Amino acid sequence: QVQLVESGGGLVQTGGSLRLSCVASGRTFSSSNMGWFRQAPGKEREFVAAITWGYFRTYYADSVKGRFTISRDNARNTVYLQMNSLKPEDTAVYYCAATLRSSLSSSSSYDYWGQGTQVTVSS
Repeated sequence: QVQLVESGGGLVQTGGSLRLSCVASGRTFSSSNMGWFRQAPGKEREFVAAITWGYFRTYYADSVKGRFTISRDNARNTVYLQMNSLKPEDTAVYYCAATLRSSLSSSSSYDYWGQGTQVTVSS
């Protein structure tokens, strides 16, 4: 069982930066692959980034490559999403998720989800 709590969302201007955090509770965090997803109003939830439990391999959606960085600190049971050069189209609720599966870009692979944190980018 893993419980996830996101924080760090807010309102930022175009070109600005935010860092999202996701704190996990539960014994399986260090062996869980972690992902960030987002959902804008009227749109489906979409993959943003993921990081594996071992070797810390990272994966990104094309839309955020070069601007967002996912990282994790297993000692703190925390995964981060550093978001730079933000654009209005990045506006969404961002969700942290955990999985023991290896198909990391599919939301259906994830078993545990946080409540989400709102990110709004003004133009």
